[in-house]
This record gives sequence, structure tokens and C-alpha cells, in this order.
Amino acid sequence: MIATIETNSRKYKIDLSKPLDISIPLKASKSNVNAWYIDEPKIEPVQDGDWIASVEKGASVNFNNIQFNPHAHGTHTECVGHITETVYSVNKNLKQFFFLAELVTVAPELINDDFVISKKQLQFAFGNKKRDAIIIRTIPNTKEKKSKQYSNTNWVYFKEEAIQFLVKMGIKHLLVDLPSVDKEKDDGELKGHKAFWNYNGNLRKDCTITEFIYVSNKIEDGTYFLNLQIAPFENDATPSKPILYKIED
Repeated sequence: MIATIETNSRKYKIDLSKPLDISIPLKASKSNVNAWYIDEPKIEPVQDGDWIASVEKGASVNFNNIQFNPHAHGTHTECVGHITETVYSVNKNLKQFFFLAELVTVAPELINDDFVISKKQLQFAFGNKKRDAIIIRTIPNTKEKKSKQYSNTNWVYFKEEAIQFLVKMGIKHLLVDLPSVDKEKDDGELKGHKAFWNYNGNLRKDCTITEFIYVSNKIEDGTYFLNLQIAPFENDATPSKPILYKIED
């Protein structure tokens, strides 16, 4: 099914029958991707006395409770409420879901003992394009990202100046294949998050960060339409399912 989307006075055609899913599913397993020092998700049937809400156990339906943390257990989209005393819900502040997006691949550079993404790298990869969203794939890009246990690994993070560059370029939605845009242990400074949402100024309430994506190597760098699908949780963050659509010639 071909759809036509108009933005910035241009019309783009996308094939809705060819979605490119860049999310990591959540599962009740120790192999579920994980960060922030907590246990794996749990998906368990409700139990009431001897009755277990599982068809396998004799019930007429499967009726499961799910325990997870959106920040730690898979692809999630967050808003400025992640770092503010005032409660902001991503469900209330994300009001549009289709965006012109650019996918870029970046090789983090080693500075002292940290692998980082710098402003210079993003300037080279992104240039002066006008996009609503950017998807950043880091290399090496292996399937291990879908099950990696990130706690205490000092993962790749963004330099503050790199985030400031993206804000200057008009990026409203940032998607990364990392647990966070910030350093794992930064004493709560959260420089990247604060720069992206303009924490010390007019808050960018309609802007989002999506973390823990996985972009297959089969998907080439370039321009796409992003459908940023979220679960309607009234929370600072929610599980999400970002989908890319290739722009048809």
C-alpha cells in the first residue's frame, strides 16, 4: 500500500506494506536486554488459590501480569519528565507520530577510557540536513545488542556538544541503540538529556529520546519516514515500537 506524505512543501511516497522494525521486544528471560542493575522482566499468569490463569494449566484464557522497567528492559521512548520534578507524561506530550528521519551510522571514538560520540562525528554523518528525527546506529553493530547486559559496562555515550549540535539542527526526536545518551556513571549530571530538552530554559516538552533500538545492518543509511509508535502509559517513558519506511522513488 503506497501512501503519500507531505512535509516541508515536498511530497514523499512510502510503502506501508514494507515496515522496518527497529525495536527490541521485551521477554521474560535473562537474555532480555538489560541495564541499570535490576532483574529481568517477569511475565506470569495471575494466580488465585489453586487457579492459575494459563490455558496450559487448565484455565480458559491466558491472563498474565507483566513486571518490567521501560528504561531498563527494551526499546522505550521518554520525554522531559524523565529528569524533571514536575510530572510530564510522554503519552500526553508526544502528539504526532510520523517524522522525516535520517539514519546514520557512527563509529564511537576512544577518549581516555570512554567510547564517545562527538559533535564532529555527527556533523560529518548528518551534515546540514533538515530532519525531524535522527536514528543513530553505532558500530560494531551485532545482534548481541538485543540481549546484552549493559550494567557496569561503561557504555558508549554522547558528548554534550554532540547533543547540542542535534538540537541546533532542529532534531526533535533522537533514537539511539544504547541504554542512554549519557555516561553510565556520571554522578547524576545527565548532560546529554539536559541539553536535548533544554533543561535550564524553555523545556522542549514535545521532543523525545528513544533508547535501546536495534537497526539491522541490512537497513542502509539514508532518509526514511519514522512512525514512532508508543504504548499509552501516563509516565515519563513507555515501551515503544519505532518503524522506518523507505522513501519510494
